[in-house]
This record gives sequence, structure tokens and C-alpha cells, in this order.
Amino acid sequence: MSWQNLLDEIRSQSNEIRLGGGPAAIERQHAKGRLTARERIDKLIDADTSFLEIGLWAAWQMYSDWGGCPSASIVCGIGIVAGRRVMIVANDATIKAGAFFPMTVKKALRAQRIALANRLPVIYLVDSAGVFLPLQDEIFPDDDDFGRIFFNNSVMSAKGIPQTAAIMGNCVAGGGYLPVLCDKLIMTEGSGLYLAGPALVKSAIGQEVSAEELGGAKMHAQISGTIDFREPNDDACIQRLRSLATMLPEDGPASQFQRSACVAPSRPGSDIYEIVSTNTQTQFDVRKVLDCIVDADSFAEYKAEYGQMLVCGYARIGGYSVGIVASQHQPAKTPGRGMQFGGVIYDDSADKAARFIMDCNQNWLPLVFLQDVVGFMVGRDSEQGGIIRAGAKLVNVLSNSRVPKLTVITGGSYGAGNYALCGKAFDPRLVFAWPNARYAVMGGKQAASTLLDINIAAMRRAGQEPDANELTALRDQVTAAYENTTDIRYGASRGWVDAIIEPADTRDVLIHALESVTRYADDLPFVTGVMQV
Repeated sequence: MSWQNLLDEIRSQSNEIRLGGGPAAIERQHAKGRLTARERIDKLIDADTSFLEIGLWAAWQMYSDWGGCPSASIVCGIGIVAGRRVMIVANDATIKAGAFFPMTVKKALRAQRIALANRLPVIYLVDSAGVFLPLQDEIFPDDDDFGRIFFNNSVMSAKGIPQTAAIMGNCVAGGGYLPVLCDKLIMTEGSGLYLAGPALVKSAIGQEVSAEELGGAKMHAQISGTIDFREPNDDACIQRLRSLATMLPEDGPASQFQRSACVAPSRPGSDIYEIVSTNTQTQFDVRKVLDCIVDADSFAEYKAEYGQMLVCGYARIGGYSVGIVASQHQPAKTPGRGMQFGGVIYDDSADKAARFIMDCNQNWLPLVFLQDVVGFMVGRDSEQGGIIRAGAKLVNVLSNSRVPKLTVITGGSYGAGNYALCGKAFDPRLVFAWPNARYAVMGGKQAASTLLDINIAAMRRAGQEPDANELTALRDQVTAAYENTTDIRYGASRGWVDAIIEPADTRDVLIHALESVTRYADDLPFVTGVMQV
């Protein structure tokens, strides 16, 4: 598939996701005198600024038995409000009345973790019917389920991270604790805040009470004292939020990080489509990709003649000083080691990258990883060269890194290569992926062959010998199923990446991300565990 066809497909699907519950559901929201989640965010953030959305693809093609849950019925992302960078979490009431599905919880928790790591103030736009009861067993009790949201509210408050909530619709049952645990609480007329609605109260204790008397904005403003501001409608509420945001501390990078004047890259971002093919087997020099991302003439390659399958170097992106670790995607004949193949991590590359990451930690340089990797090199020479030792060293320093890490998956992200180049398990502040990216424990051909062998062996144990036609059909079935699960949209739907981005936008997205991740630094010494040498 060409880049244009792939981008057209991604854009079309993205636009469909952004419609939430669809035109009819949007009209129902408007008929109540309320804006949709995305309309609220558009009015909340500063004009002519961008919104870095997190988890747009969450729950994509999931929950089909329940009619689907586009974007997991919640909109999350980083925006600028009154000149301050904030995390915004907004329930989408056009989807099952904003009910929480399992992926809704996972996405909300991810937004909170990003806010916590980067000390971003949080604004919650609450409009939710609470837990989606048919799936309550997957949402309620565990340490990464619904209750963890309230735990995070409390921890962030204790750490001095400002949190403001606006109830702009329903806020019922246990979900009522989220806004009340925030520092400031606004509520619009016609909204409801209560642990149990009128019907449940009547069923439980026989008391008949109106929704307004039970948990309306006037009651909470005048009698319970739960809310701080009562506003007549969404527009007034948003203006109140913007006014309160002016009292937040002003943005700025922590003193440990360096930013100089921004310089345009030497090549436009659109050149990436000429350099990189959607076919991940095509070779290219990753340095040409870096020319489209980093400030012109800022890249200083580290150990350029050694460990060439990982290109490491110091650079600036939008003026921010960073360290870059990028998979090389073309082969090289190396002195003393012979031919090395692109996309593979060799022991010399792992050793180099480990030392480079340590140096970046010494100098407070945020790390940017460009992943296009099939994994570590295997075989006798590699094992005797200490590939496991070198890989363990790389994982050790990566795990203990104190500087912010950003990851961009530009192609394949397979097996332990995903781990070594800062996959999701290694706490990158944000993970982005190009639409051509692939996520899996191994490449499609190898995996399909292995899975086919397993299926054939199972058939033979059952006394069935497959014929040629059955083998062909089985191979096609296994390959198609594996290809589907390696598609980056499958990974994004499960929260393995934060956003699918267009390659030409990579530089702008990284600048936006760097503006967030450099706001705070835990000024602790850089230490590692025991490492083999």
C-alpha cells in the first residue's frame, strides 16, 4: 500500500472515531443544551493552539457485542489553557452516556500517569453514567481498575499537582468521587452529582426524591457545599475553567533542561515519504529521516563508526537539546565483524547505546528513540560475542534512566527489540507510532510458520492428516490473523501506543511532547543496578 492510500485510510477512520456515538447521538447531546466532549475541548484550549490527543484509537474494533465504544468513550490529551499546558480528560456522553468500559479506565489511568510524571495540571470534564454494568467484573476490583483513578487523584493532590473538575452532565455512583477529590469543582445547571439516582434510592430505602433535590447544582452549591462554582451552562463553565487556569503556575522548562532558539530542519517532514517505504523490508539510512526531524546542523553522531546498527547522537529538536537512539535500516560492512543487517541489534550496538544513555542521564538530555527493529542478533557468533550481556546492560540503564524518554515506532517493533529501544514497558513519557508500524513478538512470516506447525501437529495428534488444500487454507488463515494483531491500530486500540501520527508531523509532535516532558525533573542521582561488563 502506498503512503497516500495508507494515510487516507487512517484519516478516514480517525474522523469516524471522532464522531463518537454518531450524528444522532451528537444531536441528542445538543438537545439537552450541552456540548460534546470535543466541542468542549475546542472551546477550552487557547485559540490557534493544537491538542495532542492521547488514545484516540482506544477500544477500536472492540466491544462489538455492545455496539462498540469509539475512543473508549473518553477524550484525553494535552492542550494549552490560558497559556498553561494541561492534561484534559473529558467523558464523551454520546457513547453509552459516557459509561466506563475496561478500556475507558485504562485510558484515563494512562492520562493520569502522564500528568503525574510530567507534573501537568489536570482538567476533568465530567459527563458519565458511571461503570458499564455488563462489564463491571473487568472494571471494578483490581489495582489497575476504576478505583485506581481515585487513588491517583489523591496522590496527585498530595504532590501539589493542580486538578480541576467540571461536572457538565451526569456524575453518578462511585464516579462521583473523582470530581470531589479535585482541588476545585464546578457544576452546571441540569447536571447531577449523587451516589445513587432517584430510582435506586427509592428501591433501596423507599424514599421518593427528585434528581435536583438529590444531587442538583443548586443543592450542592447551597446545602451540601460540595461544589465551588455553579454555572448556568457549558459556555459559562468553560469560561470559569479558563479563568481559574490563569491562576496556575506559568509554564517553563525545569532548570535541568536546555532550550535554545528553534532552527528549521534541513529537510521538510514530507521528505520522509520519499525516504521510507510502507514496506518495512525496504532499506534506508535513518540519518536521512533525522534530517527531517532535528534542527538543521545540530546532529552530532556518537561513535559513528562503531555499533552502526543503532545510530546515536546529540541533537536539538525545536531548540531542545536531546539524545537520539535510532534503529538503522540499511546493512553495513563493519571492520572486524563483517556484514551487519539493518533493523537488528548487535552486541556492539547495544554496548554503545547503553553508554550513550548513561551519558545523556549525566547531562540531563531527554532521550528520543526511533524504533524500527526486528530484535537482537542470534547465532553462535552473537552468543559468543555476549549479546545477552550487552542487551541486559542496555535494558538496565534504560530502566533506571532519570531523564524523560519519548518513543516513536517508525516500522517494526518486534520482540526484545521493543524492550531495548524503550517500548511501553520501560516507561516512556509518551509513545507514538507511524501508520505503517507493526507490533509483535516476532515478524509475521516467522510467526505464521511457527503457528502453522503448531496447528498441523495438533491436527495430526487428533488423527487428521491435512491435505494440500487444507494446508493452504490454514496457512492463509493463520497469516491473516497474525497480520491483523500486528497492525499498529490493534496495538493502539489496547493502549500500547499513545497516538498514531503521520510521519510528516513527527517533528511537530516531538516538540509538543518535549514542551510537556521538560516541565519537571526529579533531581535524583542517576544510578543503575549491577551490570555485567
